[in-house]
Amino acid sequence: MENIFPPPIKALPEADIPIDGITSYLSQAADHQLLFMQFEKDADLPEHSHAAQVGFVLSGVIELTIDGVKKQFRKGDIYSIPAGVLHSGKIYEGYSDITFFAEAGRYKAKR
Repeated sequence: MENIFPPPIKALPEADIPIDGITSYLSQAADHQLLFMQFEKDADLPEHSHAAQVGFVLSGVIELTIDGVKKQFRKGDIYSIPAGVLHSGKIYEGYSDITFFAEAGRYKAKR
């Protein structure tokens, strides 16, 4: 699968996310993170919660269950997960997005 992100994004540090088949670039700020993610394989996300998250879907499909409500998001969609709300999901091969996390320490850069 071809990397869809342009050189300025690929110049960012890669995020250390324990999901097989993900390429993710991390833009770090003092109080939040912005991730540019692309998936080469399907991935299941077990139920969890954290600070607020907002995703901007660039391609493919993600199926999220947010606070018990299941919904699919596709290219051009925006999803929002409030802080502390339980959610789970299925990410399908070919999915990519830009995701905002309202916390600075959600992920670390790969070493």
